[in-house]
Amino acid sequence: MVRSWYELPEYVRLRRVNGLRLSPDGTRLVAPVSGIAPDAKSFRSALWEIDVSPEAEGGSAPRRLTRSAEGESGVGFLPDGSVLFTTGRPDPEAGAGDKASSALWLLPAGGGEARQVASRPGGVGPFTVARDSGLVAFTSDVFPRSEDAEGDKEARKAREEAGVSAILHEELPVRHWDSDVGPDHPRYFVAAPPADDDARLGEPRDLTPDAGTALLGAGGSLTPDGTVLVTEWRVPAAGGAHRTEVVAVDTATGERRAIATAPEFDFGRPQVSPDGRSVLLVRSHEGEYDGEPRDETAWLVDLATGEGRDLLPGHEMWPRELAWSADSGAVFVVADENGRRPVFRVDTATGAVTRITGDHGAYSGLNPSPDGRYVYALRDAWDAPPAPVRLASDTEDGEPAYLRTPGSALTMPGALTEVETTADDGTRIRSWLVLPEEASAESPAPLMLWVHGGPYMSFNGWSWRWNPWLLAARGYAVLLPDPALSTGYGQDMLRRAWGAWGPRTYADVMAATDAAVARDDIDAERTAMMGGSFGGYMANWIAGHTDRFKAIVSHASLWGLDGFSGTTDYPPVWEREFGTPLDRPERYTLNSPHLHAADIRTPMLVIHGDKDYRVPISEGLRLWRDLLLHEVDAKFLYFPDENHWILTPGNAQIWYKTVFAFLDHHVHGKEWARPDLL
Repeated sequence: MVRSWYELPEYVRLRRVNGLRLSPDGTRLVAPVSGIAPDAKSFRSALWEIDVSPEAEGGSAPRRLTRSAEGESGVGFLPDGSVLFTTGRPDPEAGAGDKASSALWLLPAGGGEARQVASRPGGVGPFTVARDSGLVAFTSDVFPRSEDAEGDKEARKAREEAGVSAILHEELPVRHWDSDVGPDHPRYFVAAPPADDDARLGEPRDLTPDAGTALLGAGGSLTPDGTVLVTEWRVPAAGGAHRTEVVAVDTATGERRAIATAPEFDFGRPQVSPDGRSVLLVRSHEGEYDGEPRDETAWLVDLATGEGRDLLPGHEMWPRELAWSADSGAVFVVADENGRRPVFRVDTATGAVTRITGDHGAYSGLNPSPDGRYVYALRDAWDAPPAPVRLASDTEDGEPAYLRTPGSALTMPGALTEVETTADDGTRIRSWLVLPEEASAESPAPLMLWVHGGPYMSFNGWSWRWNPWLLAARGYAVLLPDPALSTGYGQDMLRRAWGAWGPRTYADVMAATDAAVARDDIDAERTAMMGGSFGGYMANWIAGHTDRFKAIVSHASLWGLDGFSGTTDYPPVWEREFGTPLDRPERYTLNSPHLHAADIRTPMLVIHGDKDYRVPISEGLRLWRDLLLHEVDAKFLYFPDENHWILTPGNAQIWYKTVFAFLDHHVHGKEWARPDLL
């Protein structure tokens, strides 16, 4: 058992299970598993096979299936059990001068060498496979005027030779998270399965030549016979915005019809039922300025008629993941609940909802078995990284049976418990509390308050990026509250702070902190706070409203909401809640942390990546400048090549080392020690 994993060089070397896919016959699982590359400068993913039986039932050890310098991801299966995946590895059979890009590869069911089976000049993106016919549908980015692969290849070559990188936009978005949008855009292609053991897929046909930007970020699902592709489809809305509907596309003719569309809703994440008759979706509402906050539910659509209905009427759970049972009679739903993320079974005929997991785990990667007995999934929690498990599909509040994992089995350097309190308006506020091993009444631990991002999420599962055990191993207790705007507690938890992020959430977080420091194993005199994204916003808000903390770390944070509103990657979603600064300035005045800069006294560490397009670098720069103008003891950790997250092994270690040094200085009174390599 690895016990020194919380030392940073060891931590970044841990293997991480990132997904799970069950074969059509239910006999094996395949998972992308990432680990550190040989040069230690990046993470690389490979595919592993996992036995569907626990070790006690004879389950064998996981087996690595792929190896390449570029890594593999995007797992799928053909009807014969062959594994499809995407990778950027070079094709040994490619012509001279052909550039390697993301392509579709096949690993034979019986073993042997993987081979490339489909490629495009713009690469191969997400794909889906028809369960019975084996038809494959995949996306590929194509230049607007390109009519075929050769034309697209020439368009790319012409831009490169002319030295042109400019992109002309006529609609939003311009960029997304950390990537520019365009100048090429995704289209769907369909191709027949390989004709024999040496063949590629059939010649890909462009199913959506008129897509434009309609398929940006789209996911799709094929009917079992492959005759219909169901996919998300963006349509223009007012003010440069868009909404998303779901369409059914005839794979023979390309004829397209909407099966889920409404002006006030977005529809997405389609999954065709195993019997081919229904489509499971998520229906989303982004909220209204003077009305209800955002909301989500599971939506069931008849594929033939387009008639739809709410699968969860009267329930306030947000479906994070959905999966069909093999007989199409039930749907499995993952949803946040009370600081957990359990799995529910919903009977499609009666609407009866049964929670099939009763532990404190957070589940993902649902794979119902073809015999209907089990659901295979990944389970994680604040005290356990993601690992494959088997769940009984017909139980209530059951326990998971663990499968043998290719990931890292870890022992935590402390204990996990819960803290509950009541906010000033009478609302119950609960938190996870990570305690170091040595915390006791005789040796109380300093407290680190973390506030989650989102904000519409819950602190309920393992995080590789923000891992509290790295602090617990250094003697800190870490408080992980779910304040206003957190999911898993009903819509009232969102209503309380809809359009009032700062004041309401601040009151909840302070109530949670008060409850934690009232414990005799917590040192109330040595407290610090940190957060990223929305948590960074709250770090800035807290800094301007109290001096109770010894230090505050603000990562990828919102500072001046007026500037942020027009520079984030998709302003229309933001404007549903806050309006625009010129037309409706009230909520900007109420909620913007920068208006309280003169009141900040707490030392602050500001962290930001230049490639962050969700919370642009301008927010970090403006925050840093305002802190200097007000003579706050502050530092700015800047990453020129990172985005909203810090993703490379070296930079992740520097991130933690700088945070540790900052806390050592301000919480423990040690002399400031600048981390090596900075």
